[in-house]
Amino acid sequence: MDYDVVDVQPVLPMALLVRFADGTAGQVRFEPSHLTGVFEVLKNPSVFAQARVESGAVTWPGDLDLAPDAMYAEIKSHGEWILR
Repeated sequence: MDYDVVDVQPVLPMALLVRFADGTAGQVRFEPSHLTGVFEVLKNPSVFAQARVESGAVTWPGDLDLAPDAMYAEIKSHGEWILR
């Protein structure tokens, strides 16, 4: 699918550069207010840096992932997805 992530590069502090199957690319930024609950572990820079692509989604150890379709829609429209 067009919104499958094919590449992710962590950019500290708290951002990702992503590229999708159709060539669309952009940035995902995490604001501190989003890093609660299951995402709290991403406050640790060494964990955040472990971002990888798995089955078309951005994932981290511990079964943590981001919805590629929502990410794609925001990046396609605005060039970035800000998680607040």
